[in-house]
Amino acid sequence: MRFDLPEHKRLTLEMVIAIRWGDMDAMGHVNNTLYFRYMEIVRIEWLHRIGGKPDPSGEGPVIVNAFCNFIRQLEYPGDVLAKHYVANAGRSSFDTFITLERSDAPGLIYASGGAKTVWVNFPRQKSVALPDEVRRLVE
Repeated sequence: MRFDLPEHKRLTLEMVIAIRWGDMDAMGHVNNTLYFRYMEIVRIEWLHRIGGKPDPSGEGPVIVNAFCNFIRQLEYPGDVLAKHYVANAGRSSFDTFITLERSDAPGLIYASGGAKTVWVNFPRQKSVALPDEVRRLVE
């Protein structure tokens, strides 16, 4: 099953992530778990930049699901160009989407994925409305 990224999404961050020798598996390509790690790296960087760092004694973001479409094999050496997008703001949630390319082959998608993010009050373990500043950035 392949999940399609929505047409209407907003680019919020691009970053380059080095493919490390240790990212490869026995088959000589980047292990499937690392695709999720690359997506996590760009998503966390974006959240930190917008002030969305989790506060265990207060509020912050929680990923409630994630997916990845593996399209082409990434291989060492090289750099991943990760592009982060947001869409579908709700009362307490929004979606993030990420595409992974090689920096030496821009425009050629190697993987695409995303995650549903819910804003929660950690002590109460309940969802809460998105903070106004976060809502402005994801709408």
